[in-house]
Amino acid sequence: MTVELPFAPVDAIIRRNADGLRVSAEAAGELAARIQDRGAELAIEAAERATEDGRKTLMADDFGVQQVVEREDIDLPVAPVDRIARLRIDDRYRVSMEARIALADILEDYADNVARAAAKLARHADRRTVQAEDIETYFALFE
Repeated sequence: MTVELPFAPVDAIIRRNADGLRVSAEAAGELAARIQDRGAELAIEAAERATEDGRKTLMADDFGVQQVVEREDIDLPVAPVDRIARLRIDDRYRVSMEARIALADILEDYADNVARAAAKLARHADRRTVQAEDIETYFALFE
């Protein structure tokens, strides 16, 4: 599986939650892959809602979002998030711009939560670097 999401914004998300800890490239890669999986799962659920409503276009409310944030307020790039949304849904679906932004916001919140916990795990292990194993441990413990 190729990861559609660039590692740089994921690295930035980890860093803003890591309170001065360093971030390994492997940690950013692991979190990017997890974000991608979560985004694809959410898109499947959104596509099912759109189908129930007789639509082929995924809207923000299909992702459970009532108010969409401004595009400038999110760090995850919208184009890769659009590709993530389309990974496991039929090509007949379209994803509205508001839905892309909503999904990026949801995934960024998800990444913030994981990164915050991974930083705690790294500190608990008495390390100064958040590593992929911290991301993996988070998922082993909490999901």
